[in-house]
Amino acid sequence: MRENTAKRKMLAGQPAFGYTLQLYAPLVAEALASCGIDFILIDTQHGTFGPDGLIDTLVALTHGTAVPMVRVARNDYTLIGRALDDGALGIIVPLVNSRADAQAVADACHFPPRGTRSLGWGRARVYGADYPDWIDRELFVAVQIETITAVEHADEILAVDGIDGCWIGPADLALSLGIDYRRAADDPRHAEAIAHVLGVCHQLGKVPGFAAYSIPDAQARAAQGFRFVTAGSDIGFLVNGALEGVRALGLTAQTGPGYGA
Repeated sequence: MRENTAKRKMLAGQPAFGYTLQLYAPLVAEALASCGIDFILIDTQHGTFGPDGLIDTLVALTHGTAVPMVRVARNDYTLIGRALDDGALGIIVPLVNSRADAQAVADACHFPPRGTRSLGWGRARVYGADYPDWIDRELFVAVQIETITAVEHADEILAVDGIDGCWIGPADLALSLGIDYRRAADDPRHAEAIAHVLGVCHQLGKVPGFAAYSIPDAQARAAQGFRFVTAGSDIGFLVNGALEGVRALGLTAQTGPGYGA
């Protein structure tokens, strides 16, 4: 059995912090998995992972202390099932806008009678022959609240049995509100939408999550009450470290897409 220590922390009311992987680089995944972070989120929606890349990365995370989680590319029964069969202990699904969307996520993630997940697995057999006995309990399932439609239906979405919590995508939420995502922090509509989802989570006993922009932002979101918090990414650490070095060397740091603001 593999205990989901990140889920344990969240259910105990403590924040669990994670790093996101966007680059297909198993050695980087292996290094980050043992650094002390609570979970690693493999991003197959926006990251550079194909099916084999996902498996390679999950293998690289096997002996680390961080809990392996996967953001699937879309709300799809087969994609969710394959990520679980490959060994994910957390599933995050983007663009969930209704109760029906959330029910589809819950069904795909859990074995009958709770859900409709097909019984059978590949790489997940590394967890032992008792895998089907405990995976429904240890699995963390989060839906992304990242549109104003999802915010307005957050109570219906998060009330679905089998959904443990949410993960707010602040940039897409800003775009949905007609706000420049780079200036969202200055717009009260953005803050109100986030606060509403946080309140719904607390009312329903679900885990509120947030995709933070930085370590300080992650700390602030945890203090606000969020418990599933991503605090940075492999590409972000790489680029930001490189930019710090460039500045220290007296060179002109580049700005623009991929190089900060």
